[in-house]
Amino acid sequence: MKYAVIDRGDSLSRTLAEKFHTLAAERGFTRNDEAPEIVISIGGDGTLLLAFHKYVNVAFVGVHTGHLGFYADWQADELEDLVAMMAHETPRIVRYPLAEIELETPTETRHYIALNEFTLKGVDGTLVAQININDEMFEMFRGDGIVISTPSGSTAYNKSLGGALVHPSIESLQIAEIASINNRVYRTLGSSMLLPKHHHCDILSKKEQRLQLTIDHLSITRIDIRSIRCNVSSRKVSFARYRPFPFWNRVREAFLGYDVR
Repeated sequence: MKYAVIDRGDSLSRTLAEKFHTLAAERGFTRNDEAPEIVISIGGDGTLLLAFHKYVNVAFVGVHTGHLGFYADWQADELEDLVAMMAHETPRIVRYPLAEIELETPTETRHYIALNEFTLKGVDGTLVAQININDEMFEMFRGDGIVISTPSGSTAYNKSLGGALVHPSIESLQIAEIASINNRVYRTLGSSMLLPKHHHCDILSKKEQRLQLTIDHLSITRIDIRSIRCNVSSRKVSFARYRPFPFWNRVREAFLGYDVR
């Protein structure tokens, strides 16, 4: 088995990464940072996001050493159990939907993939944008910003905005508003909403404005954005499950604190 490890960089995560390399060598695994078959993320959800954007087309396993590891199946003291299972068990591969973002300016079109969410905000003032759904005008938005999340990302920024938690088997995107302004000129729905896989959303900039785009951990600031199209990607992220850990169990442990494993 060819593997790579991405760690958060703190002392505990670095120590666990070295321990994993030692245990893996004893089992005959091959470390391959260029073309791994499986990537071990040691840290928190931010570490897994970094690992995803570096490798994308592999299966991931999360080891939790932070305050909240929603993507992590394993605790820091379970490393030996994990390596033993990797040596003897065939994992169940679970695939989650991703968001595809197409950014258009007068000079170029760029494409991005998001595991958690895409966020758009005004830098120097409120964001002013027209929201189209399936090429038809839906609303005129003015406010702090817009968050478009994947089902797995629905537990992150989206949740703090009052959005719904969505099971990753539902291939969809969720649109949530950040502090929208409602008056005679600007009217918004005022609640989050789900778009199914075969729908798309366009965000059209309605004035010259400096905008900040955040795609998972990647932040971009531009003044020349014409439009941004968001839809469910045809690609998916893969996680290697060596033991059952259902989505709603993750939600319960992360937000309610009940650990019944």
